Amino acid sequence: MDIREIQNLIKFVAKSGATEVKLEMDDFKITIKTTTGESAPEITYVQQAPMAMPQVQAAPAAAPAAPAAAPAAAPAADDNSKYITIKSPIIGTFYRKPSPDKAPFVEVGASIGKGDVLCVIEAMKLFNEIESEYSGKIVKILVDDMSPVEFDQPLFLVDPS
Repeated sequence: MDIREIQNLIKFVAKSGATEVKLEMDDFKITIKTTTGESAPEITYVQQAPMAMPQVQAAPAAAPAAPAAAPAAAPAADDNSKYITIKSPIIGTFYRKPSPDKAPFVEVGASIGKGDVLCVIEAMKLFNEIESEYSGKIVKILVDDMSPVEFDQPLFLVDPS
């Protein structure tokens, strides 16, 4: 995990309202604790020996966010198995338009090609254009404009045929 990913994680934790998040990976452990005041979150970063399997533990305040997304994804997976899912490569805020007065990058039903810009994800005041790795037709947009997104969260369904 590099410094940029850690910074994105800190920002996400601060926005989520969680008071403590612990992340344990193969070769490191991170604990982020936020306070009720406006001071910066406290971060503990510990290198350790590799473990068998990564685990993620979150404080109860962050737990309701995960179950809210899971029930919607389970039934949709059966109906949408023939489609390609384009997922978020970073944590940030999802924008469908390049600016508020411009048209969205893509709409449902639009044909896209490999390398076409689908959306922008803002992370740490940087606007990252998300390009398609596939050609096809947009079947569904899974995230509302100006919504926070997590790493690996599904953004679009694409019909490759």
